[in-house]
This record gives sequence, C-alpha cells and structure tokens, in this order.
Amino acid sequence: MVSRQEAFSGTMEVRPAHAFDVDRLARWLASRIEGLRPPLDVRQFRGGQSNPTFLLTDAAGRRFVLRRKPPGRLLKSAHAVDREFRVISALHAEGSVPVARPYVLCTDESVIGSWFYVMDHVEGRIFWEAAIPGVEKAERTALFDAMNATIAALHRLDPQEVGLGDYGRPGNYFARQISRWSRQYLDDREAGRIAAMDRLVEWLPENIPEGDDTAIVHGDFRIDNMIFAPDEPRVVAVLDWELSTLGHPLADFAYHLMMYRMPPTGFTGLMGADLSALGIPSEDEYMRRYCTRVGREPIPREELDFYIAFNMFRLAGILHGILGRVKRGTAANPRAAEMGAMCEPLAELAWSQVERLA
Repeated sequence: MVSRQEAFSGTMEVRPAHAFDVDRLARWLASRIEGLRPPLDVRQFRGGQSNPTFLLTDAAGRRFVLRRKPPGRLLKSAHAVDREFRVISALHAEGSVPVARPYVLCTDESVIGSWFYVMDHVEGRIFWEAAIPGVEKAERTALFDAMNATIAALHRLDPQEVGLGDYGRPGNYFARQISRWSRQYLDDREAGRIAAMDRLVEWLPENIPEGDDTAIVHGDFRIDNMIFAPDEPRVVAVLDWELSTLGHPLADFAYHLMMYRMPPTGFTGLMGADLSALGIPSEDEYMRRYCTRVGREPIPREELDFYIAFNMFRLAGILHGILGRVKRGTAANPRAAEMGAMCEPLAELAWSQVERLA
C-alpha cells in the first residue's frame, strides 16, 4: 500500500492539465502583494487535493502557496476556494487559531483560468502518522496536547463575533449530514450495497443524541492537516479548510478522536498501539482535556460512540463515492481503487461502534 506521506508530500513539476501563464500571474500578484518580486518559480504539491495547490517562490526567495479551483466546468458549489479564503481570513484576524496568512483572492478567471487565492508558505513539520514516530516520548505528549488545544480554540470561537455567522446552516447538523450521505450512498448503484452501510442508514437517524450546538468546524481535523513549529510542540498552521462550515463541534471533535479507533494500516490510526509507552493520552483523557478547555461536561460514552460511528459512516460514504467512480471508469486519482476498497471495512468498523452500545 502506498503511504499517505508518499502520495501527498513534496512538490513536482506542474501537471499539464493545471498549467497557467506564470508571467501573467506574477504581474497580477506583484500589484497586490507588497514586496513580491517577479519572476516566480512555480511547483505543484503532490497528492489528490480537489483544489490543486502550488508553491510559488519569487526572485527574493520569498515563498507563497496558491490554491485554485481546477480548470474546466465544475459543479456550482464545488471547490469553493472563496470559502477557504474567507474562513482563514477571519481566523487569522482573530488570532487564536493558527492559520497561514492570507493575501489575496482572485475571482477573475482570465488570470490563470479559474478562481484562486494566495497565502503564506508556513515553515514547520508535518507528521503523517498519528503515532508520530521519530520524536521523543515527552515531545509526543506535548504534540497531542497542542492538537487538543487547537481544536478547542476553534470550537470556543463565536461565529458571529468573527464574521462567520452565515458561514453555514446552524442547528440540526447530524440529521442533515446523515440524510445527505445516506441519499448519496443509496443513489450510487454502481458502487453496490454494503450490509453494514445499510444498517447504519437505518440506525443513525433514529439515535441522534439530544441537544444541539453550533460552532465553526474544520471538517477534516487530523494530524497531517497541521503544521507544527520546527523546534517545539506547537501548531503554527491548520491546513485544508475545504470542508469547513458551521456544524456541531462534537462531530468535528469526534472526527479528530476517531484516530484512536482506526487501524494503523490504511488509516494511520492508533488502534492496538501502546499509548502509555508512546506518551499518548488515552482516548478518555484526551476527550476530557478537550471538554475542560471548551467548558463542557465530559461526553457520555454512548454519545461518543454515536459521534464516532457517524464520522466513520460519513467517511465510508466518501469512499463509497470513490468506489462508484472506479466502477464507472471516471476516477482520476491513481489510488482510487485502493481507497474505494477501504469502504466496506470502514463501514463494518462503524457498525462495531454501534454494537458497543448493546
């Protein structure tokens, strides 16, 4: 199996399908970013991001990151780089959640062929495995605490106060999400039916915990979407805000917490790891630390199992969609078949969370 690090790290020459007029871009940016000095050297980050991402280096060696919509015809709501730019702009201005400094959003497709935005390139470390190999035990403990503090800081923000009160639909998050992913799963006939998914489609909407809450949620908060300082256990930037919206904070936190119940192979989780030897807090300790930071009571076990089952179902739904594209012959990612094959085991793992409640 190709590791996530091998598939997503590093840069390469710009793919021909994503190429653009670099000189035109340089002129456009030079008039909007103070101190940027053309010409630009452009490299493309590897990986299967839905929004192609590029490393820009100017004549003075200053580095930036450009995120763009793919060229060509797209679904109206897809690849919303303007939403990414909006959320990181709001968070950067507020200051308590670390993000790269945003510079400019371009909605003029004549510049490079599609909308894009430019932000700072943040130096630091990215860890590709939840077990964080290659660091000392004490630092690993501190790195986990830094992640915990960062997601808690995000969920403590008042969306209205940071200008994101209309960034999504408040309330009823689980019902809407379960309906969306159930419908997508059931409609994709080419991908086939999976017994565990069928059971989840029936069980989840009938067992949503009482109560509701709304916060800014990242949607994909995991260790490899964070940059840590080069020389200390501190998060210096949270990356990839493509799935961010207003949603239930415990859904977002449980997605992050899911690493404790995922296998190391395929999903780079912590299942089976000797957490004490590694210096990693237990799932319960990590959950309680988060709850203390956001000022809520510890999450009851039966609710936490629901939230994790929901997130595994959601992720399995994404993989089911990839499986459908593989069977229809429309999948572009070279790892699509491998990713689609993970759908059934993940759905079964999600159902096992439900069985914990029996």
